Amino acid sequence: MGLLYDLSSKYRTLSIVGMAKNAGKTTALNFLIEEAEDEGLNLGITSTGRDGEMTDLVTGTDKPRVYLYEDTIVTVPTQLYELAEAGLEILQKSKYRTSIGELMLCRVVDSGYVQIAGPVSVAETKRMCDEMFKLGCELILIDGAIDRKSIASPETSDAIILSTGAVISRTMKKVVQETVHIVNLYSLPELEEGKIRKSIEDNCECDKIMIVNKEGKVKILDLLTGLGASRFIDEAIDETTDSVFIPGALTNSVISDIHPKKIQNIRFILKDPTKIFINNRDYNHLLKKGFKLNVLKNIEVAAVTVNPFAQCGYSFEHEALRTAMQEAIPGIPVIDVRI
Repeated sequence: MGLLYDLSSKYRTLSIVGMAKNAGKTTALNFLIEEAEDEGLNLGITSTGRDGEMTDLVTGTDKPRVYLYEDTIVTVPTQLYELAEAGLEILQKSKYRTSIGELMLCRVVDSGYVQIAGPVSVAETKRMCDEMFKLGCELILIDGAIDRKSIASPETSDAIILSTGAVISRTMKKVVQETVHIVNLYSLPELEEGKIRKSIEDNCECDKIMIVNKEGKVKILDLLTGLGASRFIDEAIDETTDSVFIPGALTNSVISDIHPKKIQNIRFILKDPTKIFINNRDYNHLLKKGFKLNVLKNIEVAAVTVNPFAQCGYSFEHEALRTAMQEAIPGIPVIDVRI
């Protein structure tokens, strides 16, 4: 049994997330589609962007196409339907629209290449997946657009498959380090149940920064974002403060003016790890200063795929990259999809 068979026993929806363009996300998708065919899984395919075209619409470079087998359920917008080389049976039209037409749910009746696209929001993606399950899908793969970090959100799918590779850096060590950084962020500890968590969840809809004291009492700041507002957050923190909830992005500027002693004595809370925009070096520096971070919901990384080739011409030895990555994240399967 292959990787996808094992994953299908744990998850119903898997998002494929690329760390960068040309990290091998589409290659990973094709790898998993082939495994599903071998294992006899009833597969559903959708996307948060557009995939399967012969040429990258941004860079103009060649890219892998998406080959689908008979009985796969796939979301296709009207303008891409006629471009499919596979035979597609339209099962139903949806109420969701994209810039390239109304989305349709189709069944592949004759295997071949298909350009895919899907809903534009997390909520629509979830509802579309529900429709695909009703049509008999056992597992749904969600292909993530590289500029849509929300694809990794725990609200989108049960877990993610993270695609990384040589495109990240010419140095293998840095490729591993950057990938481990993302895996670690996605695996951040969830805020424990109790009065602090309940207070935050009870006030989450206000979508504003909250200062929560040790008794769970909330002070809501009139700040929609922490960007450029670290001085105001610093002023609101006192000796009774337990946590600071940030509803939006966490960047260096959010905490730049908070006194180091205060940072040591409190913890920051985010909705999920997709809100973190701090690089590996800066984040490790913060940890050494006593920085503490929890999330309401973390992201499960089901597997990591590695691509040893970079489009600009350099590459790593296949097994060396896979082994180095597996040693760095021993609890997560690492697959070289190019072998």
